[in-house]
Amino acid sequence: MNPITRKPTPHKHASAVIFDVLYGFIPITEWEEQIINSPFFQRLRWIRQLGFATYIFPGAEHNRFAHAIGVMHSMHQMVRALEIGVTDQELFDPAARSEIAMLHKSLRIAALLHDIGTFPFSHAIEYAYIRHGNDERRTREDTQGGAKELKKLPNSHEHLGSFIIKNTRYPGGLTQILEDYGFDIGMISKIIKGNSPYLIANQLMHSDLDADRMDYLLRDAHYTGIKYGQFDRDYILANLTTFQPDEKNLAFGVRENATHAVEDFLISRFSWYSQVIKNPGSAKFDIMSSHIAESLLNHDLIHQFQDLLEMIQNRDERFFWWNDIYFMSKCQEIYTGKLVEDARTRELLSMLLFRHAPKTLEHPLFQHRIIPFTKDGKERDQLIAKINKTLEEFNQVLKKEGDGSEWILADIPQKDVSFTASYSVLVHKRQQENLYLERDPIKIVSRSGKPSLLVEKENTMMKILSGYINFVPSVYANDSAYQLLKSKKLI
Repeated sequence: MNPITRKPTPHKHASAVIFDVLYGFIPITEWEEQIINSPFFQRLRWIRQLGFATYIFPGAEHNRFAHAIGVMHSMHQMVRALEIGVTDQELFDPAARSEIAMLHKSLRIAALLHDIGTFPFSHAIEYAYIRHGNDERRTREDTQGGAKELKKLPNSHEHLGSFIIKNTRYPGGLTQILEDYGFDIGMISKIIKGNSPYLIANQLMHSDLDADRMDYLLRDAHYTGIKYGQFDRDYILANLTTFQPDEKNLAFGVRENATHAVEDFLISRFSWYSQVIKNPGSAKFDIMSSHIAESLLNHDLIHQFQDLLEMIQNRDERFFWWNDIYFMSKCQEIYTGKLVEDARTRELLSMLLFRHAPKTLEHPLFQHRIIPFTKDGKERDQLIAKINKTLEEFNQVLKKEGDGSEWILADIPQKDVSFTASYSVLVHKRQQENLYLERDPIKIVSRSGKPSLLVEKENTMMKILSGYINFVPSVYANDSAYQLLKSKKLI
C-alpha cells in the first residue's frame, strides 16, 4: 500500500491521507503534504527514533518520520478534544485564515516539524555536537572575498530545526512552503520551543502531557515490544478540558475523574526512561557513538555544526543525507581507511560497527537508584561528586598500572529526571505568580471547573512520587580496563 493515498473517500476535505501503524488513516492538508514530501522532512526516514536501541530491541527500527506525523495527529486529536480548533472544511481550506484557523493549522505544523533538526541517531550524536561546540576552524567567505564569521547557535536539534524553518526560502524549502500559504514562521518556531503568546499552544507542544509524549510512549512500546510506555490514551483524550487561569489566557487540564489515568501516564514515562532510553544493554552503544562522534568532530572528519547551517542556507544536498546512514558510513570509512590514529577511537569504532559491547562496571555508586529531590540538589550533587572521585581514582590506576590501551566511558546524569516537578519545585522555580500559568505541570479540573495542580492533590500518588528523581548512571570500560580494575578489587 502506498503510504500516501490520493483523494481518499473517507476524508473529503483532505489533500491526502497517510496510514499509520498506531492510528490508521491520518488525513493531511495540501501544505502538510508538500512539507512531508520536501527533502528536509524525507531525511527523517533515515533517522531511527531510538538510536542504537535496535541493537537490543530488533523491532526498534521505527523512525523520526513516522513519529513526527504521529505527533501531528496527536496534536490534532488534543485540539479536537479541547474544542479549540476549526471544522475540517476550514482546516483544509488554504483560504481560511482566521486567528483560530491559523492557530489550529500552526499547531499541526509545529507538531509535524518539532523534530526537523534531529541529528543522526537522535540524541546520542547531538550530545557530541553540544560538547564539541562551535568549531573555531570554520570561517565563511563573504561576497567581497574576505573571511566572515559564521553564525553561532547552540548545537541542539531545537536550534537547528528553527534555523531550517526560518532560512529555507527557496523551492522545496520549508520557509517558502509555509510563507506561500500565509503562515507566520516565527510563530511556528515559538510554538515548537514552547514560548508562543498562546499558553495552551505551549502546553500542547511542551508540557508533562503534550502531543510529543502522547505519541512516542506508545510508538516506542509498540516497536520495542515491551509494555513500558503504554497508557489509556483514549480515556485521557476524552477527559481533556479547558479553563482560564486569568482574564487573558486559556489553558488546558484533565477532568478529575481521569486523575489516575494521567498518573499512569507519568509512571509509564518514568518506566519507559529506565527500561528503554536507559536500558543497560542499548545505552552503552549510544554512549560509545557519542564519544566516537566527538572524536570525529575533533579530527574534523564529519560535518561541523556550522557546516550544516551553511548547507541549509545554500540548499546543499549533502544536508539531506546527514542521517544514520551518513554516520555509519563515515564510521566504516574511517575505520577501514585507518583515518584516525587514536587507539581508543579505533577500538570504539570497531566495537560499534561489529556490535561488541563494552563491559559494565559494577560498583555501589554506579547503581540505578531513586533519590529524594531537594531544592538545592544537595544529595544528587554529593552523589555525583562521589562518582566522579571514584572515576578519577579508577583512571589513576589505569594510568599507573595499565599499558595505555585502557579506557572508561561514563554517562552521569546532569539534570533531574522525575515523574513530574513537585509543588515545592514549582514554587521555587516559578516564572509566573499564578502557578496555573506555568506551562509544564498537569492541572486537574473539578466538576465545577476549578483547576488545581496534580501534585498538590492529597489523593494522588504524584504528591509523593514527584519528590523523587530517577538517577541512572552508566559506567563502561573496555576489556583491558575491566580486567585491571577487577584485579585491583575496585569493582
